[in-house]
Amino acid sequence: MNNQPISWRRIGAFMLIATVLANIFRFDLLNHQAALTALPGWLAVLLSVIAEGAGILIAALIARHYLGKMRPVPLQLFGNLPWIPLTMSTIALLLLTVVGVDNNYGMNPHSYGLVAAAGTLLYCVMEEYGWRGYLQTELSALANGLKYAVVGFCWYLWHLTFLTSASLGDNLFFLGMMILGSWGIGQVAEATKSILACACFHLIIQIMMFNALIRNGISLQEKAIILSIAAISYFWLVKIWERHQARLAMAQSADQMTATN
Repeated sequence: MNNQPISWRRIGAFMLIATVLANIFRFDLLNHQAALTALPGWLAVLLSVIAEGAGILIAALIARHYLGKMRPVPLQLFGNLPWIPLTMSTIALLLLTVVGVDNNYGMNPHSYGLVAAAGTLLYCVMEEYGWRGYLQTELSALANGLKYAVVGFCWYLWHLTFLTSASLGDNLFFLGMMILGSWGIGQVAEATKSILACACFHLIIQIMMFNALIRNGISLQEKAIILSIAAISYFWLVKIWERHQARLAMAQSADQMTATN
């Protein structure tokens, strides 16, 4: 926890812009789905997903810009070890391509697996610019438990699930998942300072839960295989990152001691 000020007005503006822009496309308020009917089905879904994610990305970039005028915004796309998030991304793309994703578009499952993985990862990057890249940084003055709870609650509100036909139990479960996910991915953000690394963990959540590009195209057994390989490799790579950070901190400390002597 630190003493850096929190701008609740900036958070409110971020949430308003992100929610309005994203849900225009999520709820098809502009009837854009009709305009996309001329496109192949898989491309129409992909563009809808990207448009939805673009809403929170725009809000995040605006908020990060103004936050950056006050204090450093540590999370960047690749962090300080780009090869690690790029390796994580490659693992995700390969897993879905090799396993394949069944679809109703007449595409080869393996080809569509690559499309679904790339589209979902891009969407996750856009979301992570908002939740970890901006909001978690904005709330860094809060204790970790409260910080992740607030991020998770905002993440839940952004989906507007309470305006759908979902039951109270479904909403409470979803809220709990958002808070738990904010804690888990939040730890990754603290360790790596990489938005892409966070997006790779977010991708696992997307695969395990409902996803507009994947839907029911992967069996439970295939999901278990993907989860096992991705989780083990990701946690191993994060540990490498943490050891690198520790060595870097020790070297900087040693340099400071030498300079003072």
